[in-house]
Amino acid sequence: MTVGVAISATGADNQIDATVRLAREAAAAGLRSAWFGQTFGADSPQLAAIVGREVPGIDVGTSAIPVFGRHPLLVSSQAQTAQAATHGRYHLGLALGTKLLTEAGFGIPFERPIARLREFLTALRQLTETGSADFHGELLTATTPVPARVAGAEAGVPLLVAAMGPQALRVSGELADGILPYLAGPRALSEHIVPAVTAAAREAGRPAPRVVALVHGVVTGDPDAARETATEQLAFYEQIPSYARVVELSGGRRAADVAVIGDERTVAAEVQRYRDAGATEVVFSGTDLAGDADRRRTWELLGELAG
Repeated sequence: MTVGVAISATGADNQIDATVRLAREAAAAGLRSAWFGQTFGADSPQLAAIVGREVPGIDVGTSAIPVFGRHPLLVSSQAQTAQAATHGRYHLGLALGTKLLTEAGFGIPFERPIARLREFLTALRQLTETGSADFHGELLTATTPVPARVAGAEAGVPLLVAAMGPQALRVSGELADGILPYLAGPRALSEHIVPAVTAAAREAGRPAPRVVALVHGVVTGDPDAARETATEQLAFYEQIPSYARVVELSGGRRAADVAVIGDERTVAAEVQRYRDAGATEVVFSGTDLAGDADRRRTWELLGELAG
């Protein structure tokens, strides 16, 4: 099982320079992957491509690009470019996104998200695997009157989806290479998420899917203060039905209830619980929530677990 971290340097004077510096630190600590979120700021595939070029040996990924407001042709171009730049170390994460950000940011209705995800993945896989597409769906059209292959990315791009609900898990199992569940504790993974996506992949004749569990957490000597900060940071997700549901399935009431916070022994035991629940990879986010010293302490432990 590999262990990685999500890196965010939005508060730095130069986000790109700071991200590269942190990625180098992650690689030196023994971490296997670095992941970058996508909002309305830095372009995550481009950021991953830069980091992958600057920091050899570490895998890079986006977690995750919403399918609303994007088109498979453009995302394929971004993903293949990042894959060629990193010589096969790039992983593309997609998401449904949220009604709030989709409608407020793009001014488009958040309608039929599962149908859009299915069509997006179908067209995107054609593009990343063959460099061409001839897809005509209800919601999307993707054709290639000129080639769409990026030299150096012929092996394709791993496609992952931030799926946690039953319908999204079904589509992801059928069409993607794995999933990126966030705020889903070991109980939700083992009892609901992993069985659903694995069954869908098996029925579609696909290999067992990757389960890249994104875990919000930190190693710290002051867990009470860290959990209070996590409660504030994660409150936004409690407004989103899919996250509220998975937190409840995990046995929590607030999103921070599924955060992994404590000393090295506590965090290591929780990582093992995620592995036992079916996670093939564990990626920690929010490791800076208790300050830079605890972030380094966390990365040191995670690097040891990755080894």
